[in-house]
Amino acid sequence: MAAQNAAVDSTADSVRDREIAVEQTHLDQVYRRLEEKIHEAEFLMNDAAKRGQVGTPGALAERDAQVFRAGIHLNRLNNEFEDFLFGRIDLVLGKDGERGADGAYTSVDPADDAIREDLTADVAETLHIGRIGVLDSDYAPLVIDWRAPAAAPFYRSTPKDPGRVVRRRVIRSKGRKVLGVEDDLMRPEVTAFLDGRELLAIGDGALMAALGRARTHSMRDIVSSIQAEQDLVIRAPAASVAEVAGGPGTGKTAVALHRAAYLLYQDRRRYSGGILIVSPTPLLVAYTEGVLPSLGEEGQVAIRALGSLVDGAEATTYDSPAVARIKGSSRMLKVLRKAVRGALELGGAPDRLRVVAFGRRQELESAELNRIRQNVLSGTAPVNLLRPRARKLLLDALYAKSGGAGRHSDPELAAELRSAFDEDISTEDAFIGFLNAWWPELTPRGVLAALADERHLGRWSRRDLNPRETRQLARSLRRVGPDGKGPLSVHDVALLDELQQLLGAPARPKRKREMDPLDQLSGLEELMPTREETQWERAERLAAERTEYAHVIVDEAQDLTPMQWRMVGRRGRHGTWTVVGDPAQSSWTDPEEAAAARDEALGSRPRRRFTLTVNYRNPAEVAEVASRVLRLAMPGMEPPSAVRSTGLEPRFTAARGDLGTAVREETRRLLEQVDGTVGVVVAMDRRAEAAGWLADLGERAVALGSLEAKGLEYDATVVVSPAEIADESPAGLRVLYVALTRATQQLTVVSADRDKPGADGVPELLLP
Repeated sequence: MAAQNAAVDSTADSVRDREIAVEQTHLDQVYRRLEEKIHEAEFLMNDAAKRGQVGTPGALAERDAQVFRAGIHLNRLNNEFEDFLFGRIDLVLGKDGERGADGAYTSVDPADDAIREDLTADVAETLHIGRIGVLDSDYAPLVIDWRAPAAAPFYRSTPKDPGRVVRRRVIRSKGRKVLGVEDDLMRPEVTAFLDGRELLAIGDGALMAALGRARTHSMRDIVSSIQAEQDLVIRAPAASVAEVAGGPGTGKTAVALHRAAYLLYQDRRRYSGGILIVSPTPLLVAYTEGVLPSLGEEGQVAIRALGSLVDGAEATTYDSPAVARIKGSSRMLKVLRKAVRGALELGGAPDRLRVVAFGRRQELESAELNRIRQNVLSGTAPVNLLRPRARKLLLDALYAKSGGAGRHSDPELAAELRSAFDEDISTEDAFIGFLNAWWPELTPRGVLAALADERHLGRWSRRDLNPRETRQLARSLRRVGPDGKGPLSVHDVALLDELQQLLGAPARPKRKREMDPLDQLSGLEELMPTREETQWERAERLAAERTEYAHVIVDEAQDLTPMQWRMVGRRGRHGTWTVVGDPAQSSWTDPEEAAAARDEALGSRPRRRFTLTVNYRNPAEVAEVASRVLRLAMPGMEPPSAVRSTGLEPRFTAARGDLGTAVREETRRLLEQVDGTVGVVVAMDRRAEAAGWLADLGERAVALGSLEAKGLEYDATVVVSPAEIADESPAGLRVLYVALTRATQQLTVVSADRDKPGADGVPELLLP
């Protein structure tokens, strides 16, 4: 059986390589044509320069106009040159034979005889989709601009409403090299032929093809249910919140990404405010970027990990489960509110203000200063934005003490005197120095660093955290350092975002763009005084400036803590939402607290709820083992239905000696049986140790912590010591359920003594 499966895997791998080679050949042809177009643009630029030698006004004007057009074209080609081809659609014959300006057929509906009675069809047209349109020398389309009408089926076609499309392909490339392809079959029941050869499918499309062509009606019914339930989510009205629930392998992430493409294409103007896709981990972001073709034109789609949502911050470390529970809790909001006010008094704030006014020294003592501070802080504005009010109240108090208010009865003279007083005092070095020390401009990182002082934190958290929690929180923040520049966790990033709101960050100055060399050409200043902003520059600028989005998609939403919901909620205060998750996979320990924070973030928008019920990632044999944990973690919850079986039962083995040696042997065995990747999932505190176990097994073996596995999949998975994973947090059983559902082919469980394995190696937690 193992040899048979290895042969199948080898065949699949050779098919994938062959399809990648096909796309590489096409990409090479496209780049050759792009190079020709660049040479043409450069020729026009040189030709225009020669025209300037004629010297007549008409020749100069013609030269300038030609330089302008050629410069724009050349600039666009150079900026679009890399990584621009991302998709392909294969279409059957249409109802008419009319072609559009881009060389593609305009018909949307298939011809009546396009699909024969025996469910076979011929591909009449193949279109590649990219950032710009490219025609060959005969004006046939090599690449269709993704904004063109001919590209619409790439985004709009679904299995429920396929139109002429039989296969949609996402192409992943880097520079001039094709790295991979992933197919969706819009008509899995149809056998399509391209140039006399059967149209092949790579990835999930191959699975859907096998299911769709299965001989039993039940299998075809399952395929139809997958298509229908996913299509409902993709096309759901956007003027609300689409809440999508589904177990492992139901395609939640893929559906959410297709929804982003659909919404953006359906109403580009409405979503010009941008679409934000939030993923829980950088690993899942990398996967998402491979699935979602380039929709980032004009900065309209941003894919971010939770730990990267705050500008200038990046999560690079992890908190222990106990500390994560503290930082993620909504109780931290009260602690932070007290901290931003308390931080004003750190560093020895002065307790007396002395200035000279009207020839006499005026003073404000400690009690007066405290009253002014409390008066200022009675408002709800961010602390840094209260500084002007603090300055005004200080001047008011000084003016009252000086007796200036009684010097003139005439209102105009009194106002003039007050204005002169304010100007004189506020420009004195003594007053400026006092204000800077008494009401300093605070930074989020500075306040976060102040929380590492257990004495200060104890004062600010007395009513919200117990002494043990205060000690744990302070110790975890010591790594941030006194300057606040140390490593951050994903939970620290949410705290930074909250602090930024409480403090009020000053507006960032706009960056000046550098002049393009084209701008310096003689005569061009009159036609284009400043260089036109390229789409990539505009995308970078919009991404840097944008803090809110028109639509927010939250992947693995069940893992967000209350503080993270507050952070994400700010990005979509005026937008619409798609929220994707599975309660059974939640790693947060208090789902009710998180639900309250989610409701606050989503507001009163109407909600539409969807459930995906079919698991087409895991074989039935793997899904059955995972369901044993689900019954313990979430009693009464039904797992999604697995639609395929491999005949390979999960393997259980107990490490009688060294655990690392046993894991290494099992990983090597799986590497010999599958041609793809093997994921080794361990408890979070074993990540570094596990990486050492696999050090020389090659890139196909990946060690990852239990919380890092969310959303990912591997051909084979080794789950190490289920008891360790289950015991590492109150949500450990749900985390273990996630770990057991990552394999698309084979699962191996390696038990340690803590698992209390039986004679057959099955750990106590996984007994039937």
